[in-house]
Amino acid sequence: MRIAVTGSIAIDHLMTFPGRFTDQLLADQLDKVSLSFLVDGMDVRQGGVAANIAYGLGVLGQDPVLVGGAGADFDGHRPRLKEHGVDTDAVLVSATRQTARFLCLTDQDMNQIAAFYPGAMAEAADIRLGAVAEAAGGLDLVLVSPNDPKAMTGHTQECRELGIPFAADPSQQLASLSREQTRGLVEGAAWLFTNEYEAALVRERTGWSERQVLERVGAWVTTLGAQGVRIARRDTGDEVVPAVPCAAPVDPTGVGDAFRAGFLAGLAQRLRPGAAARLGCALATTALGSTGPQEYTVTARDLSRALASRYGDAAAAEAGAVLERVR
Repeated sequence: MRIAVTGSIAIDHLMTFPGRFTDQLLADQLDKVSLSFLVDGMDVRQGGVAANIAYGLGVLGQDPVLVGGAGADFDGHRPRLKEHGVDTDAVLVSATRQTARFLCLTDQDMNQIAAFYPGAMAEAADIRLGAVAEAAGGLDLVLVSPNDPKAMTGHTQECRELGIPFAADPSQQLASLSREQTRGLVEGAAWLFTNEYEAALVRERTGWSERQVLERVGAWVTTLGAQGVRIARRDTGDEVVPAVPCAAPVDPTGVGDAFRAGFLAGLAQRLRPGAAARLGCALATTALGSTGPQEYTVTARDLSRALASRYGDAAAAEAGAVLERVR
């Protein structure tokens, strides 16, 4: 299965605050917040939702196609992605804009405050999936993740016109999408990805109930943080997959992206959705133990152990088709 991952490519500035955000907020002063946090650490890492997911798919041996807009500074990022099996030929490099920037502050409870500068992402709407599919020798699935809204809606419509199945992952962009845009991204998706808060936003933005959303998608996958993942379908009961505990969490940035990579890798190797979700949870926990969303490394042995310790030996064996491809 050849998967194209469309969405943001960014440089992350990850800072850590040794206290709690909640201790700094005054309930009677929330209408005029003015705060500055003294941080005790900062890391500059490669990031962006699409690049993070493509990286995860790459380390799991799935040869994904990365589709997005970046600046000339992407040339320093490209070799590492290619080294991990990511096809970067479809990345549009802007002549005038820098690669997007993600500024994120994480407190000791793993709460985050962030800002995002889109930069070259604004040119992603100029990319045509037809040309990408032709160059890649065909595409079996396109993931439409957070990006310039015009690119997101355009890529989704192209998938319909080309007959390519697509997965919708609007996440951080839900706040800036109109009802019409959100409905257009969701309608007909083979898979819809959200976290719990984003699930509520999808219902609010579309004006559809959960049942009405499920009538329009193949399945709805909702990450539940430490509680794991819920997979919902219209005609079957929900399946909940518990998370894989992390003994020493370091940085939550990109953990959801790692889950998506593991889940999609499982689907690519024809795992059942529940088994794919277990693989996604194992990879997410691996990412949680590293600083930066593309810094973790995996081995087939470590993933197998994580799966077996949480879900049993049969779960590790079921994931064998993916584990044997791990780079």
